[in-house]
Amino acid sequence: MFLTRFRMNTARSGARRLLSSPQALHAAVMSSFPDLLPTDAPEADGPRVLWRLDHHARAEAMVFLVSPTRPDLTHIVEQAGWPAAATPDNPGWQTRPYAPLLDRLAKGDHWSFRLTANPVHHIRRTADEPRKRTAHLTPVHQMGWLLDPSRQERAGFRILEKPDSKRLLPAGTTHHKHDHHGDRYELTVRDQRSLAFNKAQADGRPGKKPVSLVTVTFDGRLEITDPERIRRTLTSGLGKAKAYGCGLMTLAPLPGVTR
Repeated sequence: MFLTRFRMNTARSGARRLLSSPQALHAAVMSSFPDLLPTDAPEADGPRVLWRLDHHARAEAMVFLVSPTRPDLTHIVEQAGWPAAATPDNPGWQTRPYAPLLDRLAKGDHWSFRLTANPVHHIRRTADEPRKRTAHLTPVHQMGWLLDPSRQERAGFRILEKPDSKRLLPAGTTHHKHDHHGDRYELTVRDQRSLAFNKAQADGRPGKKPVSLVTVTFDGRLEITDPERIRRTLTSGLGKAKAYGCGLMTLAPLPGVTR
């Protein structure tokens, strides 16, 4: 497995085109793998190509990739990077083996994390109506999606709770189901985006099937409860809409923790 980082040159028209279209960015990402055919389908729970777009500031956009093989982003650098500055030692992106980090994950370890996801649930307005998948629209419900105990158990982690000294509300009140999750847990939600577009056909032309989804980015701190499961989460993704930049979780050491 490999972890790749690419910084977009947001002054270029090619970068703006990719930033405005998750379909175009997905196609560019998938074209970075010479051995991957467009018709190749990932295994249900196996390693796959995951990507995420991080907006650190208005003029700074980073693309992160996790992939089973090493990518070649030359075409993306030519469209949306700094091609004139590229050298053999610095082609315009950075790729590192992911195994060293994955192999040292251990039960009980604490990490900070970032995840862009598509928090959804299923509703049925009447008893005879089929269940329909719909997006969570409020931060409290979006946090609740990630805080779901069964979801965390399957993913191999649990979100850490804040110490009493960092809570705005008394600890005795934060367990009520209507309290704001963000005051109890080391978790924030930001960058909600509503996307709507027509799903592309196999030949790349826009199709007639509409796609609409809501994405959010979670930042927080977690404890590993099952190293094997969290490795699967990090390499296979979490949640829906992986083709549109959702599901990629990345870890970083907590401040002051040496690894």
